[in-house]
Amino acid sequence: MHRRVYLAAVGTAVSAGLAGCSSAISTGGSDPCSGEDCHIGMNRTEFLPDVYEISVGETVVWKNTSEADHTVTAYDNGIPAAADFFATGGFENQASARHAWQGQRGGRLGPRETFEHTFEVPGTYEYFCIPHERAEMDGKIVVSE
Repeated sequence: MHRRVYLAAVGTAVSAGLAGCSSAISTGGSDPCSGEDCHIGMNRTEFLPDVYEISVGETVVWKNTSEADHTVTAYDNGIPAAADFFATGGFENQASARHAWQGQRGGRLGPRETFEHTFEVPGTYEYFCIPHERAEMDGKIVVSE
């Protein structure tokens, strides 16, 4: 009888300890987005998928599929020279996006919110999440002709 009480207590403690540690959508490493709803999802510290391939003129939709706040912020030196900078919050460059996040969480993409950008210039676009950059939350969009 004591063993059952012990196991029940341990199981409850483990469950409580893990609560909130997973993304809202359990992906098991797979892509939480497909189709029209979104193309790239987000868990606690990853864009899913982290590399996405499209053609010129296509629009990519990111969706925050986790419970954490995120940003989608292009690296100034990680996009083609003729390409438009993109970031949640509509900032003109990486420094402005960082400053806004640090001041008032500007560019915040809350749970279930989406952000979209249309890619008009071929090349590779590198981007990241400001609050999770140290956790290496970054991604790439590869745009072909």
